[in-house]
Amino acid sequence: MVGVHVAASRYLNIYASADPSGKENGDQPVPGPDNGQMDGKGQNGQSGQGGSGSHEKVPNSGGGGVADVSDIVEAAMPTVVAITSTTVYQSNNYGYGWFFGGPQTYEVPSSGSGIIIGENDQELLIVTNNHVVESASSMKVAFIDNEVVDAVIKGTDAETDLAVISVPLDQIKADTKSKISVAKLGSSDDLKVGQGVIAIGNALGYGQSVTVGYVSALDREVRVSNNATRTLLQTDAAINPGNSGGALLNMKGEVVGINAAKYSSTEVEGIGYAIPISKAQDIMSQLMNRKTMNPVEEAKRGYLGIQGTTVDEETASLFGMPRGVYVYKVLGDGAAAESDLRDKDIITKVDGQSVKTMTELQELLACYELGEELELTVQTQENGQYQERIVQVTLKSMPQEEQSNPAQ
Repeated sequence: MVGVHVAASRYLNIYASADPSGKENGDQPVPGPDNGQMDGKGQNGQSGQGGSGSHEKVPNSGGGGVADVSDIVEAAMPTVVAITSTTVYQSNNYGYGWFFGGPQTYEVPSSGSGIIIGENDQELLIVTNNHVVESASSMKVAFIDNEVVDAVIKGTDAETDLAVISVPLDQIKADTKSKISVAKLGSSDDLKVGQGVIAIGNALGYGQSVTVGYVSALDREVRVSNNATRTLLQTDAAINPGNSGGALLNMKGEVVGINAAKYSSTEVEGIGYAIPISKAQDIMSQLMNRKTMNPVEEAKRGYLGIQGTTVDEETASLFGMPRGVYVYKVLGDGAAAESDLRDKDIITKVDGQSVKTMTELQELLACYELGEELELTVQTQENGQYQERIVQVTLKSMPQEEQSNPAQ
């Protein structure tokens, strides 16, 4: 059995009171929003951050002698957090549960990791993988002292599988602030095959643990779920479910990668992947500087009124189209119909924030109330060429008939 798995731990929980349990999700490509289900039981994001893990000895980055990594780990642990997100699903089919009160609601908790990368006047900023937090209805972060606080998504980039989440500084106790720190970022461009690395993350949702290994390969092309490829670091340091978003450190204690995935096979061991930090930094900076968007209550959310689909990297390259959300139908009863948005337009930004997937558009729109005006940047094909246009839209309430099977 062969597959590449997202290193996030996700388990199904029917009703909030049920015990979390899980089952391996088979062979699935990675990373992607729908294939993060892995086995393992978590502690609802509150498991101990200070677990000592297993500190093996590895050759140092200079190649001479062996080095105890415990000092490196001790310094890095305050920069890594455990993340627990919850996604709520509703079953609308007319199966067995329909006769016992209608559609059932399912809560799917998911555990992952994150790295503290900075702060502004109001927020602590944490980088993680997009697949750890995508579509989350709620999210909590646990620090090294086990203090748990709520977090929100600041920005995501599905193409690179990166996300930045934020925690209000006024929600963090002074004692906790004294124990956490911002990670030191290194350069993945300077890595060499054979150098020692350390992976830290919330493995299986049990709390922070440590594994060690080597850089196995640089610039490894890995195919992901949308048939695109990502260029990743390969390491034999164990990257387990729940490690997604955690830190891959060099022997100086600097972050050189963001743990992302593992290769799973009955015949292969010791193949894990991380996003190179040097390739991630530009995206991280963009996401850190976005305006924090908080989802509004569903009953108050505005409705755009389109049916659309993602223009992925492969489609864009094949047909010479811009990346974004392709509008294949403007619905007659929505806000879009009362604007200048047209069928076949490609939405690339919402209020200046880039969108590359339908999921990103949906998550942004969930932060706007009905009656709010937003600015869409769209690409319209005219005479065989795409031209940029700005479209103003005032969001409306969702029609009753759309609520059981909404578009956007």
